[in-house]
Amino acid sequence: MKQVLGHVNDRFLAGCVRVRPDVRIGRHGPDGEDAVDSPRRTAIARRHRPIAPVEVILLLTDADVTLGGGDGGEARVSTDEISALRAIVEGTAANTGQQFFQSLVRHLAAAIDVGYAFVAEFAGPDRARTLAYWKQGRVVDNVEWDLRGTPCEDVVRGSLCHHPAGVSRKFPDDRPMVEMGIESYLGVPLRDLDGRTLGHLAVFDERPMPAEPRRLFIFRIFAARAAAELLRIRADQLLKESEERYRDLYEEAPSAYVSLSIDGRLTSANRRAAELLGVPAERLLGTPLLDLFAESPAGRPRAVELLSRFAEGEEIAGAELEMCRADGGPLWINLWLKPLRGNDGTILSGRAIWVDVTDRVLGELERARLQQQNLYLQEEIKADHNFEEIVGRSPSLLTILGNVRQVAPTDASVLLTGETGTGKELFARAIHSNSARRDKPLIKVNCAALPTGLVESELFGHERGAFSGAIAKRIGRFELANGGTLFLDEVGEIPLEVQAKLLRVLQEREFERVGGNVPIAVDVRIIAATNRDLLKSVREGTFREDLYYRLSVFPIHLPALRERREDIPLLVRFLVNKFSARTGKKIEGLTGRALETLTAYAWPGNVRELENVLERAVILAPGPMLDIDPASLSASAPTTANLRQASLETVERNHILAVLEQTKGTIDGPHGAARILDLHPNTLRSRLKKLGIARPGHHPS
Repeated sequence: MKQVLGHVNDRFLAGCVRVRPDVRIGRHGPDGEDAVDSPRRTAIARRHRPIAPVEVILLLTDADVTLGGGDGGEARVSTDEISALRAIVEGTAANTGQQFFQSLVRHLAAAIDVGYAFVAEFAGPDRARTLAYWKQGRVVDNVEWDLRGTPCEDVVRGSLCHHPAGVSRKFPDDRPMVEMGIESYLGVPLRDLDGRTLGHLAVFDERPMPAEPRRLFIFRIFAARAAAELLRIRADQLLKESEERYRDLYEEAPSAYVSLSIDGRLTSANRRAAELLGVPAERLLGTPLLDLFAESPAGRPRAVELLSRFAEGEEIAGAELEMCRADGGPLWINLWLKPLRGNDGTILSGRAIWVDVTDRVLGELERARLQQQNLYLQEEIKADHNFEEIVGRSPSLLTILGNVRQVAPTDASVLLTGETGTGKELFARAIHSNSARRDKPLIKVNCAALPTGLVESELFGHERGAFSGAIAKRIGRFELANGGTLFLDEVGEIPLEVQAKLLRVLQEREFERVGGNVPIAVDVRIIAATNRDLLKSVREGTFREDLYYRLSVFPIHLPALRERREDIPLLVRFLVNKFSARTGKKIEGLTGRALETLTAYAWPGNVRELENVLERAVILAPGPMLDIDPASLSASAPTTANLRQASLETVERNHILAVLEQTKGTIDGPHGAARILDLHPNTLRSRLKKLGIARPGHHPS
């Protein structure tokens, strides 16, 4: 029996081992089986595959066995050896992992008749850790220890180690052995297929062992079995770690990964797929893929076509389709679908990747919709109000347009108020073009741009020789506007002495030129505009109260751009189209960041500042998509709260200062402050003097 099991042991040490007590012993036959005859029992060692264990199959029934060797010799095995082997085999056959190791040390201790047994693996250089530890009748907690100075040190070097007696004396530095009073020790190494030592199997006791250890063949067999199980556990752990890594990559991927059967049902789906669809991943399993697509031309009909091509073996790459989320929301994807074939080439299943492109597709659809809507709104505004360049749909703007439509047919004086750049001139033109005077001229006068001594001459004209430099008669703006409309921009800047004459014109509809004494009758409608608080000026005595009430028969206050932010996207598209046509550039739209930047900005210069920013951006645009650098906007723009609390003069002052800082004090030229503020350079210089502003870092132009 020892000869047979020694041969089996060699086979065990050459590979992985599994033991099963269920088969007979046969002779080494022509089929290559290793066997030894007995009338009543058979042992067979058979290798299945490189990683699979060799099965040793034993049927043990009698008190002793006569074994016939190949040379006709016989050997006899005692009943207790067979019983011990059978006990260990039966006790460990059904177990794996931790349960196997615990069962092994328990049955091995009983078979060898010792009080202690353990199986251990390396835990680092010169250290070991038990996988299972049997101590005085029970499995105890695993321990870790230093191998130096212990009987285990020789075992892990790859040698059989047997100390029949005197262990405590031979190894005094092994404190646990000394304290337990261990007398004897037997250990064998655990080796892998390449002969590397993985750990060791050991038994020890307070009693001496025989000099020739009994059942050493059993010990070696199960050392090989323990090594095989340790290798299997390590392989399982590596496989598990690898699966977890790939599972993490699969589950946490930014794209959706799904597998589907040949009939188009989902067999697996990662977390991203479930998130996109708004359905738990487990509920997706077994769902027909077609059920997930929207009832639209780019949805189910397109998916049916692609799945048909997939069933014929075609790979799908980057197809754009519309799916439907569980909450009914849209989901647009780019689809990659690959058929997976069996060994015979038959398509068995498929693997698909979805990339979410919803934001891009909806953005393109929204851009096209807004372009159409912008055209529609422009036509609608033009049809309803004939206000071609007034763009917007905010409630406040629509209310103002309604007021304009009501007052336009009358001859009532209109006072337009609002911050600089809110479009007061546009509304003046809209009132004029919708009045009965539309065929007559609209004459504009920027009162702030006129030198104080020339305001009266500019408005009413002068006779030749009326003052130094008046070398010829001049027709004033009132005469030019006769029968039409006179737009007095920045009316709050008119000097007090001129205000009295203006009041007379409004009351009596006649005036005299400077230096003349003949009254001239005129029929003029007055539209005035200011960014100042005229009532405050009345209280301060800088503006006539009677003139104020003559001008503000029908006051209209224009909201600042920040107060109607919903109009910014429409204004942006209108102005971009205008400037792209002017510069000959093809601008298809704005980036999402650019539109967010424009919408969030406070716009102290209102629509005029927006125009300047967009015109500059169109000129500098390198491609079809317009981007706006937030740094290009005025960094010193006041906050909305400050704008509400500040006076109009303060707002104007702050804005001019910000622009001057931006241009480093330059007024003239294409990049000067006058250009940005849409003012004549002389007008801007006059405003600087009036507001007491000194130019920072002036660079002569």
